[in-house]
Amino acid sequence: MSPVVRELLTSDFGILSMLTIGFIVVMAGYLGWFVHKHVLAEEKVHDDELPRPSR
Repeated sequence: MSPVVRELLTSDFGILSMLTIGFIVVMAGYLGWFVHKHVLAEEKVHDDELPRPSR
């Protein structure tokens, strides 16, 4: 194992860095899911409010 990887996985700073990066990735995924869900809901509400063209 290289010294850089050993330092990353065994030191306090390395572990904290990995946890921080993991948290940021998980939070980005959650925010993407949350925004996507609400955009779809707002589109449905907006589409329901539009008058339908009569033929």
